[in-house]
Amino acid sequence: MGANSNRKTKLRVLPLILLFALPALGYAASSASQTLNLTNHWVGFTAIAIFVVAYILVMLEEFTHLRKSKPVILAAGLIWALIALVYSQQGITGVTENAVRHNLLEFAELFLFLLVAMTYINALEERLVFDALRAWLINKGFGYRQLFWLTGVLAFFISPIADNLTTALLMCAVVMAVGVDSKKFVAIACINIVVAANAGGAFSPFGDITTLMVWQKGLVDFSTFFTLFIPSVVNFLVPAAFMHFAIPNVSPASGNESVNMKRGAKRILVLFLLTIATAVSFHNFLHMPPVLGMMTGLAYLQFFGYYLRRTHTKYVQNVPYSEQKANEMIGDVVPFDVFRKISRAEWDTLLFFYGVVLCVGGLGFIGYLALASEVMYVDWGATTANVMVGILSAIVDNIPVMFAVLTMNPDMSLGQWLLVTLTAGVGGSLLSIGSAAGVALMGQAKGQYTFFSHLKWTPVIALGYALSIWVHLQINSHLFTIPINSG
Repeated sequence: MGANSNRKTKLRVLPLILLFALPALGYAASSASQTLNLTNHWVGFTAIAIFVVAYILVMLEEFTHLRKSKPVILAAGLIWALIALVYSQQGITGVTENAVRHNLLEFAELFLFLLVAMTYINALEERLVFDALRAWLINKGFGYRQLFWLTGVLAFFISPIADNLTTALLMCAVVMAVGVDSKKFVAIACINIVVAANAGGAFSPFGDITTLMVWQKGLVDFSTFFTLFIPSVVNFLVPAAFMHFAIPNVSPASGNESVNMKRGAKRILVLFLLTIATAVSFHNFLHMPPVLGMMTGLAYLQFFGYYLRRTHTKYVQNVPYSEQKANEMIGDVVPFDVFRKISRAEWDTLLFFYGVVLCVGGLGFIGYLALASEVMYVDWGATTANVMVGILSAIVDNIPVMFAVLTMNPDMSLGQWLLVTLTAGVGGSLLSIGSAAGVALMGQAKGQYTFFSHLKWTPVIALGYALSIWVHLQINSHLFTIPINSG
């Protein structure tokens, strides 16, 4: 959720289209709901074609330099325009408008929630919090194997708060700084970071977009997500244990980098944690949308930013000179501005979410997701379907996959909703292109961490994936008897 322009959302075509193209029930109107089944209509086929073309353009972003948000935003408008055209020809009014408004509401909640989180992360980056952590790790003189485990463990525990992408980029910077003489170490450590960051993000509503969507939907309580902690640990530790023996057992030369955090850095970190607590409290105790608590938390940062601006000149001019003050003021000549942090949010990613939500919502409104749900959650069974969701997320962006599942709204127990949350979160670790963290690290460690260097370790990552599912089925078996009213 950071602002680095090189951060890429994973780019893949949607195999669920194969399910969407199954034989349809026919073109008929439901007198009760006034909705039309367009799965066998030319509009339905055209909508699928538009979505496929849009996703191919997303996949080609690296080569065309066309931002991924543009094709999906255009596709969303075209799909809903075609749907509205058919409904107007049938004399049915208001239905499509209400459906679009429902999708817009879901996006608005996700958008504002992520905007606040991105703003805090960017503020922490600007105050040099992450740079200070990186410098501390480099200066400690750890060996390669120690750094392998330290960066992995830190990625696992930071990602539930700072999100898996930001965490992976931070840890990768550490690995590249100390591993300049060992490409093998950099490659394996990056694989470990991707797995750890994805696993850590799976047991927290704040760790991944998919977990956030499930939490905001009200399907799983905040505290219940932590029942996935042990399965997530297994998912991280199993491949790490195998990769450990491939790490060179030597120590790199320690660095002497010094980074001093800017004024207010620690207080902004505290405000971020307080904002998370506010969002959780609004949801758990006041039964309000979590986004309301997050927006309240944004006000905390705005007021603190006002304080930093008002006291900036006094701090610069009136505090007696000291070496510590001089270090703190390096690069801090411009007062803190919260709106500058908002402007640095990953707008292309946020608009990409808009396009995905509207496109998938349109395909669901046409009737294709109902067919996919019938095949996956009735014919296959919930457990098999949810395991397949994780495998698909290694090829397809897990955001549209999870949104598709939420739109299908299958009748599942609490244990099954947790299972799909787990698989969608960690399944992307199977391939380097399977998660935003993996794609970003391939760009950051170009030539060292590659698709094929990751693929070499896919078997042990798959073993961790399978064992994490098995552990969840065993230790959380009681949750599979708890029904969820997701209506």
